[in-house]
Amino acid sequence: MNVAGILKTKGFNVITAAPSDSISEVCSILGSRRIGAVLVVDKAGDLRGILSERDIVRGLAECGSKCLEQTASDWMTSSVITISPSETIDNVMALMTAKRIRHLPVMENGKLAGFISIGDVVKSRMDEVEHEAAALRDYIATG
Repeated sequence: MNVAGILKTKGFNVITAAPSDSISEVCSILGSRRIGAVLVVDKAGDLRGILSERDIVRGLAECGSKCLEQTASDWMTSSVITISPSETIDNVMALMTAKRIRHLPVMENGKLAGFISIGDVVKSRMDEVEHEAAALRDYIATG
């Protein structure tokens, strides 16, 4: 399976924030949506960064509650690693492990096509393993 397969199941909806959104506003988004990160996009829809719970915790550790008044662009990671829909799940798992990241934007033809998390990747891999096990059981039962 590849990233396109995950997006087909998960959907293509991406939760975003503007660079000027306050950290407090982003916290509200993360909490209400029960997600761990948002993509930061400009008015044209171009990817500018990613802001995760880890980034916010780092901001709170460095600045205290004043961090909540700062903006997404102040604390986001601006050098974002992206993947394409054709990327294999095995490659994505290796990338996430090597870079110690939990979220990856999916880009296609220079445009944002989706957003996947480590949870999406693990679920996909588990579904694949369960399907393979069922096929082996069927093969053994009919053999």
